[in-house]
Amino acid sequence: MRPLEAARAACESFLPGLLDRLADTPLAELEAPKSPAVSHFQKCGGPALVIPKEYGGLGADPLQAMAVTRALASRAPSLSVATTMHHFSVATLFNLAASVQSSGMEWALLEGVAEQRLLVASGFAEGRPGQGILSPTMTARKTEGGYLINGSKKPCSLAHSMDLLTASVALPTDDGGTQMAVLLLPRQTEGISVHPFWASQALAGAESDEIRLTDVFVDEQLLMPNTAEAGEIDELQTVGLIWFELLISSCYLGMVSGLVERAVDRRRGSDSERARVLIRLETAAQLLEGVARRVRDAETGNDNLAQALVARYAAQDALGDARDQAVELLGGTAFMSASDVAVIAAASHGIGFHPPSRTSFTAPYLEHVAGRPLRLG
Repeated sequence: MRPLEAARAACESFLPGLLDRLADTPLAELEAPKSPAVSHFQKCGGPALVIPKEYGGLGADPLQAMAVTRALASRAPSLSVATTMHHFSVATLFNLAASVQSSGMEWALLEGVAEQRLLVASGFAEGRPGQGILSPTMTARKTEGGYLINGSKKPCSLAHSMDLLTASVALPTDDGGTQMAVLLLPRQTEGISVHPFWASQALAGAESDEIRLTDVFVDEQLLMPNTAEAGEIDELQTVGLIWFELLISSCYLGMVSGLVERAVDRRRGSDSERARVLIRLETAAQLLEGVARRVRDAETGNDNLAQALVARYAAQDALGDARDQAVELLGGTAFMSASDVAVIAAASHGIGFHPPSRTSFTAPYLEHVAGRPLRLG
């Protein structure tokens, strides 16, 4: 499968040796709690993937990040989902750093992440219904020298392996309102705790448990206030959500690619059946590549967000078709006797659960098509 091999070549160029490490570990172990996959990713330099080169990162552009994600997902689905949340957190930081409200601290943080290979867990809202992707998930109470933060995020990938937690928080203002800010906390900060949440066997290796903050003290200097006007906040949220949709969809593209590869390599079914499943798979890939090119070219406005979500849902449909066709071609014996097929097939259904849901997108999209800005929530 040429497209998947190209993705693996991209992964090897950025993260040498990682795919070999994953190939040497049984999928059942990679997909279980306490999976070694995250450690492999960290040792191979994965945390620096999308950080710009001038700040010590590997400088992967959106198309390259998509290819690396696809390759990883074909070998270790849970790892791809978990590390996508790291990349999303990092992308949020460097988009914040490049914005007019930057404090300058964001770049120093990115340099630290790249140099020390730190893993960043995402405590952002991820664009769930009723909240923007950077909407506050934590509340703050003013205290001497800073704030006491309370709240939780569940599920939160990398809950056990994270070195840092980034999240949005609502800071109280003197006029009785609130101001959004971004915080970044070391895992060892007093008051941060991890609690069981993820009970499904599917994607169990992503460490998607609950992270809870209980009266966590944060120095004022460690908060990055968003002082932009409302429109600029919307712009920052839009860029973050496009990145999220691109990378999380690429995870499921990789999972289904792994299933299709098995069917094609084993020459299951007729030529026309194998061609059909490949066409559905690459339909999804080309839709997502279009999003990646727009992000690379800084086309990240409101209209581009609508286009990204249309591509995500269309890719979701194409991947569902490709998955079902591949599993059918592999046959019942493969499904029952080879746990890899069942594990990957189950994990690939997760694409339908990431925000925003198709239902919540319907009314805003119809209004957008009618000429209004796209407003989610």
